[in-house]
Amino acid sequence: MATNVNAAALDESPVPEPAQKQHKQTVDPYNVSGEVGEDGVVKAIDYNKLVDEFGTKKIDDALLARFERVTGKRPHHFLRRGIVFSHRDFEFILDRYERGEPFFLYTGRGPSSDSVHVGHTIPFEFTKWLQDTFDVPLIIMLTDDEKYLFSEKRTIEEVQGYCSSNAKDIIAIGFDPAKTFIFSDFDYVGGAFYRNIVRLSKHITLNQARAIFGFNESSNIGRIHFGSIQGATSWASSFPHIFGEDETKTVGIPALIPCAIDQDPYFRMTRDVSARLKYQGKPYAKPSLIHALFLPALQGPGTKMSASIDESAIFMKDTPNQIKNKINKYAFSGGKVSVEEHRELGGDTSVDVSFQYLRFFLDDDDELEKIRVSYEKGELLTGELKAICIKELQKYVAGFQERRAKVDDAAVAVFMERRPLKWGGNPRAPIVVPQVENGDASEAAAEGDGKMTKNQLKKLQKMKQAEEKKAQKALEKAEAAVKAA
Repeated sequence: MATNVNAAALDESPVPEPAQKQHKQTVDPYNVSGEVGEDGVVKAIDYNKLVDEFGTKKIDDALLARFERVTGKRPHHFLRRGIVFSHRDFEFILDRYERGEPFFLYTGRGPSSDSVHVGHTIPFEFTKWLQDTFDVPLIIMLTDDEKYLFSEKRTIEEVQGYCSSNAKDIIAIGFDPAKTFIFSDFDYVGGAFYRNIVRLSKHITLNQARAIFGFNESSNIGRIHFGSIQGATSWASSFPHIFGEDETKTVGIPALIPCAIDQDPYFRMTRDVSARLKYQGKPYAKPSLIHALFLPALQGPGTKMSASIDESAIFMKDTPNQIKNKINKYAFSGGKVSVEEHRELGGDTSVDVSFQYLRFFLDDDDELEKIRVSYEKGELLTGELKAICIKELQKYVAGFQERRAKVDDAAVAVFMERRPLKWGGNPRAPIVVPQVENGDASEAAAEGDGKMTKNQLKKLQKMKQAEEKKAQKALEKAEAAVKAA
């Protein structure tokens, strides 16, 4: 997904400017930073202000109650705790699910390095839960082209090299290969996808791109154009091998996009264009979105983890001892200066990084509430709170590392193969639009449309049979590890 437009920042927050030069909070696809007060202290991101500024809707108790009623499942703790807090037309997706009408999930990752951190895994954890809950297809976009366009130093070969590693990280979350398609832009752009990119780009003016993303005369035209690539991924007709060749049907299948709220401008733009486009009289479906908070950097509220600053993040390659040292040394504390003062006045959980991480990683609501009350009363000291946080993060990272070690190149090949996907949807309602079958996909793979010929498909099938035996064993082990974690 999108990252910083500044040359130095790729999928990470830029180095903050001196406090005296920055005042208002900044949240867009390229910059995330909290407001700096008169005292020079960076404040937490004001998400209520973002809801007002972006024109989104808060996820309220009524919507969560409807979600549980429609799906029969309790909302994820991200939803219960307001970590996933805002949406665009999520109720519309629930309508479709209730009626058995198709939709799909779409999210992405910018492969800017091979060092993913816990902040990167959070949206994928939630996306996996949505996939399991709704039983729908998932499309994951690796924006290697974006990473090249938004960097003055990285080469195409370098960013492409990160794709396989990042794909393995994503697969290690536990996605179902039968209903998940992962692709890189450099490999997939063409055919139906490129037609949609052009349709979208034709309806975005330079002035709109400047107003939405802040581009100027020095911005290369690739950066300006990239929004149409990211937006076109939200149209089902970009994936005929999954949804079929009949665009009169596929243009009406919407995407649900789980993302951090800084990505919202891309899809506000896409929704605007979708509302104006039709294919043979059939309107394009506007993508729906569901927005998450940022996992703060170790340095505290108003910050975002950076893949280029080791002391800002807990990386998925970190050892238990590294995690312990980082939390103890760098995690911003909401405690008081002295033990005596802390016992008397208590700590501030709204800014304490260890507590905020527990909001993300500790499943037990009752336990989390006990910790909050105890810390705010001064009964629990900062060191004790950090110890609890360390234990949870060590457990989470160790589980990920165990699954990641079992994902090999064969598994990546399965996820990235252009193939029909299989999903069930709402078990209490029929699927309105039929899924693509294997035979349909073979017929659709015509030469000259960015797809494979019949001979190529036969060759691929032989390779796939050999790879699948190896990949299936690895995936079964990974699934078992996920259940055991």
